[in-house]
Amino acid sequence: MSPQPLVPPFAVITGAQVADVLTGHEKQVLDLVEEVYTLHGRGSSVNPPSYFLRFPDRPSARIIALPASVGGEKPTDGLKWISSFPENVAAGIPRASAVLILNDHVTGYPFACLESSIISASRTAASAALAADRLSRGTRPRRIGFVGTGLIARYVHHYLQATGWTFDELGVHDLSAHHAEAFADYLTSAPGDAPVVVHGSAEELITSSDLVVFATVAGTPHVHDPAWFSHNPLVLNVSLRDLAPEILLASTNILDDVEHCLKADTSPHLAEQLTGNRDFIDGTLFDVLEGRVELPADRPVVFSPFGLGVLDIALGRYVHDRLREEGRLAHVEGFFHETDRYGRTTG
Repeated sequence: MSPQPLVPPFAVITGAQVADVLTGHEKQVLDLVEEVYTLHGRGSSVNPPSYFLRFPDRPSARIIALPASVGGEKPTDGLKWISSFPENVAAGIPRASAVLILNDHVTGYPFACLESSIISASRTAASAALAADRLSRGTRPRRIGFVGTGLIARYVHHYLQATGWTFDELGVHDLSAHHAEAFADYLTSAPGDAPVVVHGSAEELITSSDLVVFATVAGTPHVHDPAWFSHNPLVLNVSLRDLAPEILLASTNILDDVEHCLKADTSPHLAEQLTGNRDFIDGTLFDVLEGRVELPADRPVVFSPFGLGVLDIALGRYVHDRLREEGRLAHVEGFFHETDRYGRTTG
């Protein structure tokens, strides 16, 4: 008779603990993200479609459920529950908030709840930095421009800088002049002496940048002219809905996951609807990691990451295990009230 599996202890992990674990370990996070993309590409994951909870009385807001399971040496299941309320920005608080639930691979019992906005931002930024490195043709771009100046833009810049990128110029554009200036102040205070330029238009920023990061809350395309990209920059389409289909059709397109990206009126989804096919997709980041995609120098390269829940699960497990090894997990005693099928007590 096989031994009865034990119910794992349940831990609550704060945002401060998450930040403490991840700060200074950006290279390890980048390596973990690359490992998870490889596991996902080889079929060692389950990443079903995200579920969008929307509200008729709050049309700009949504809460998204991302269930996922990742294999490898530490197989883990779980769920990210992340809200996006753009109206928060006017109140001076972040747009997104999130929690992450990790489930035991053997029993299915949840064993941790983590504050996850930092995990979500970190895995997004690490994914962007990994893509920027692997999609650079020849030398890394040195003129970088940010369209959108919130938390994700800050994290992308941080992960680029923490993984060895240097810049000749940093460009900034935001519909809010106040937000643009605040982000410019942040960039000026960051290590390095690259000049920071606040651009008055998206066109001005794009044409002045060799690496363009879109990190906005745009719901529909606002960049339509392929001529703005005639200098063939690398584009990190992190916010997914800024670019009109015509931009993608004139570019080399790399996605994190084809099925996930082609939904919810993302720019790749709109391109599929316009053309009626997926011929404009050149491959996934996993294909690039495996050396199966050539990146021509005479076209822009656009990376469109929908954001895979398996990245959150793996990074959350990394944080949990680091805290456990250091004896810093805060367990909730008695969280599971009945742990015997028949209500028997022991002791």
